[in-house]
Amino acid sequence: MCIGVPGQICAIDGNLAKVDVCGIQRDVDLTLVGVTDEQGQSRMGQWVLVHVGFAMSVIDEHEARETLAALQNMFEVEPDVGALMWGEDR
Repeated sequence: MCIGVPGQICAIDGNLAKVDVCGIQRDVDLTLVGVTDEQGQSRMGQWVLVHVGFAMSVIDEHEARETLAALQNMFEVEPDVGALMWGEDR
């Protein structure tokens, strides 16, 4: 099963971004979604769905927060989901 985790872009350097996922900043490649949107505006502050270090798609904040809530609910019954949200150290 593949799960993408929502995160908010907080810094962009070339095609790489720092993306905040549940308070943890991760390095994420923006090549698949681009560093700018269709109007040429920076993706800074936008929400993306992250899987294995790549932003797979851009999502709106409402969808991102609903997905994070669903992952939190999954974590309560399957603790391994926590590694997706907070990393292996938690």
